[in-house]
Amino acid sequence: MDIDGWGGKAIVDRDGSKIGTIEDVHFDKETRVPEWVRVRTGLFGTRETFVPVTDAQPADDDTVRVPYEKSFVKDAPNIDDTSELSQSDEAELAHYYGLSYSEARSSTGLPESRGTQSTGTRAGGAGRSGDDAMTRSEEELRVSKPRRPSELVRLKKHIVTEQKQVTVPVQREEVRVEREPITEANRGEAMSGPDLKDDEHAVTLHEEQVKVEKETVPKERVRLDKDVSTHNERVDEEIRKEQIAVDRERR
Repeated sequence: MDIDGWGGKAIVDRDGSKIGTIEDVHFDKETRVPEWVRVRTGLFGTRETFVPVTDAQPADDDTVRVPYEKSFVKDAPNIDDTSELSQSDEAELAHYYGLSYSEARSSTGLPESRGTQSTGTRAGGAGRSGDDAMTRSEEELRVSKPRRPSELVRLKKHIVTEQKQVTVPVQREEVRVEREPITEANRGEAMSGPDLKDDEHAVTLHEEQVKVEKETVPKERVRLDKDVSTHNERVDEEIRKEQIAVDRERR
């Protein structure tokens, strides 16, 4: 089998339920024979666990099947440093999967198995020895909220033209002819000139004219700011959970 190419393949349990995705294969340091596959599990792939390559077989081009139950694999011992397995890590994993551990490797690179290998079930005391309880597991939703850019907003300024009408009162002078009779009060002034002559008297009239000028005046400052609004978004996802029932059989 081309175990080197298993990275990225899905790994399923004996019933075909997906356990997770194979991240890489761990080889024996001396023999360079594959021993374990590191599997990323969980709803968002946040947990890693190890599965022995013993009896692991390709189910199809993209899937590898192992002879264990999904819950059994997910409950395997947690390894802090998944980049390299120590002897104590391998011993703990071998004990969990029902393999006798020894520093002397078999021809397959894995520890030699006991007489019958654990099938990874919990019913009837199978699985880890001495365990008379059954573990009930269920899937839980882990919802994350990654931030991503949604929109780019710019301020742009452009010029528009509109008609402006203003009514302005303007003044202009008009001539008015006034006539007054000769009286004793104005007789001396009226008789001061020659009796008859050609004469002319001019009056300058004035008027206001409308002159329009345009001045640029700042009116306001405009800037972009951000507010945060919160709304509820519903997430619908199917989750599975185990239920335990008591089955009695009379004898």
